[in-house]
Amino acid sequence: MPQLIVREIEEQVVKKLKQQAGAHGVSMEEEHRRILRESLLGKAAKKPSFKDALFAMPNVGEDADFERRPQLDRPVEL
Repeated sequence: MPQLIVREIEEQVVKKLKQQAGAHGVSMEEEHRRILRESLLGKAAKKPSFKDALFAMPNVGEDADFERRPQLDRPVEL
């Protein structure tokens, strides 16, 4: 993969990049890649988490509507 070297960056920019990377829990290099990627390619559509998908479901019906019915016994041949 190609590399990019950026020289003569202001100290204030480096400090801000370090703070932002720490806030996102990534390295400065990864934060730099993300910033470039988002500014040039746009933000990728983020898939909602399973938790978010569950919370997005409408609150309809009663709990009893979703209970499992007892299974009926059936003959099984072995």
